[in-house]
Formats: sequence, C-alpha cells, structure tokens
Amino acid sequence: MRSVLVSRPGEFRLVEGPAPEPGPGEVRVAVHAAGVCASDRELFDGTRPAAYVRYPVVPGHEWSGTVEAVGEGVDPALLGRGTVAEGFRACQRCERCRAGEPTLCTTGYAETGFTEPGAFADQLIVPARLLHLLAPEVDLTSAALLEPAAVVAAAVLRAAPRAGERVAVLGCGTLGLLAVQLLGASSPVELLAVDPRPRPLALAAELGASRAVTPERLDDERGRFDLVLETAGAPGTAADACRLARRGGRVVLTGVPEPGARGLDPVELLVNQLSVHGVFGAPPAAWSYAVHCFNHGLLRPEKLVSHQLPLASFGEAMRLVGSGDPEVGKVLLRPGAR
Repeated sequence: MRSVLVSRPGEFRLVEGPAPEPGPGEVRVAVHAAGVCASDRELFDGTRPAAYVRYPVVPGHEWSGTVEAVGEGVDPALLGRGTVAEGFRACQRCERCRAGEPTLCTTGYAETGFTEPGAFADQLIVPARLLHLLAPEVDLTSAALLEPAAVVAAAVLRAAPRAGERVAVLGCGTLGLLAVQLLGASSPVELLAVDPRPRPLALAAELGASRAVTPERLDDERGRFDLVLETAGAPGTAADACRLARRGGRVVLTGVPEPGARGLDPVELLVNQLSVHGVFGAPPAAWSYAVHCFNHGLLRPEKLVSHQLPLASFGEAMRLVGSGDPEVGKVLLRPGAR
C-alpha cells in the first residue's frame, strides 16, 4: 500500500507498506478518489489549530471507494460495495452523542484524515458503522465530494427551506455549488448565488441559481431573503449574510472564518430578530440525506471537479488548492492512477 504521509507541516513523502488488516467492526476500503480541500492545505501548511490535527498523519477526509475486506463481526455482504463514510469518530457515549449530535462529542476530537489515517492512500481502514453505501449505478469519482455535500446537507436540514422562499448562497466554491443544488430542490421562488469569480458564478447558474452576482451588487439585495446560507468563510461574509436576510429571516454559517473576520452586529440581530446557526461537520442524518440525494440524481458533483491527479502528485495538488486560481475547482487524487 502507498500513502501520503505528512510528517510535520511542510514535509511529506510517499511511503509504502503492507495493506492494513481490518479489526473487529472495521472494513478496508480500496480508495477510488479523494478530494483535496482547504483544510488539507491548512494541515500541510501547519495553520490548522493544534487540537484538530495529529502529526504524522495521512490526510484525506473526502473520499469514495469500494469495500475489499471486512473484519470480525462485519457483514460480508458489504464486500464489493461502493461506499463513502462519515469522518468524525465520535465516542457514542457522551451526552451530546446520545442526543444525536456526534459532531459536538465532548470526549475530544477525532476525524479521518486529521487525527486518524486518511484516504490519500491506496487503502483505508474505517469502522463499518460509519459507512454509507452507494447505488451501483452512480459515478464513484464524483462520490468523493459527498463529504462536503454532507456538510451542506447539515446546513440545509438546519435551515429547513420551504417552497416559495427567497434564498441566497454566499460563496460558490465546492460547498456553495453543492448548496445551490440542494436548495434548488426545495423549489425557491428565487435562488441567488454570490461570488467574486466568473467561473463559479457561471457554474452556479448552470446548476440551478436563478441569478448569480458579484459581492459589489449586495447593497441592492439587502433585507430581501428568507434564508441565507454562507459558505465562503471570507472576513466579511458572515456579516453580509445577516444583511441579506429579511427581518425574521434565517442565516446558516458553514464557512470557517479566516483570521480577522468581522463580527456580527448584535443590534442588527436583535432588532431584525434573525435566527443564526453555525454548522461544523455533518451528523449521520445529514450524511444519509446527502447520499440519498446523490443516489437519486439530485446532486451532480461531477461538474465541480477541475483536476484529477495521481497519488504521487500530492505536492501539485497542494499548489493548486493554495494558488487562488479561479479556474481551479475541486482537485481529486486518484490512487489508482499512476
């Protein structure tokens, strides 16, 4: 088995070793494709908060693959099935886990690709309880985007969109473009997409946005939207999302803020009686929803992929993700490619 090992910030190497054997309750997955996102770049650069990474580590938390071995106590019928899996390794015992909120587990943070070996490898070991199986006919490559889709699904479930509402999405990166698709399925009377880059705006329009505008146009949109979903994490986008919401509107924040982000105006929140929610990660219900939508064609992530690289090109993947090039969409590593 080959894997990308980041020994410490800025240092990585491709290592080889025997294929890992699944233990009781585990499966071994042959990785088909693994997405590279900004948090992987943070891991590589050393800017991810220390509590959320453990070096040395094999990164890769967005992935798809095929079950190729099962451990003791795992149903052998899983062999050969296409799958994705939740990344959070929650304890299942604390108060928050028992309440159905494993992303708020109080016993400490553990996640595939950050503190546990991830999918930038030929093979991956995961607990079978975290699997979500794919329909046989779906595209296994684009299924690698189901992890960010699950985060978006968590935001959509929290937002509870209703048919006929006016909806806005701030940021048309991977999360935002997936949000456009899921929110479009709720039949909004208007679906606005906002991004400064031409390519993401064009994709948003293609994927279902009724209008796509740059941030310079936001003053004309203030106070018009029943629901605003923020995905960018830029310094001012959380505040912009609240300004777009109508009085009594709903705002869901999913973008992890950059350093120096501007705070929300408490007077504006109070006077306008806004409901503001934050989403970090995805609970099982959100994963189930995202996979269901993907299996039935409501999510089409393939248009978001701009690059597919072999595992040995991890360094190039890091360069692309950190380049700021507006033509770079989702970058995938394909372990099977040489």
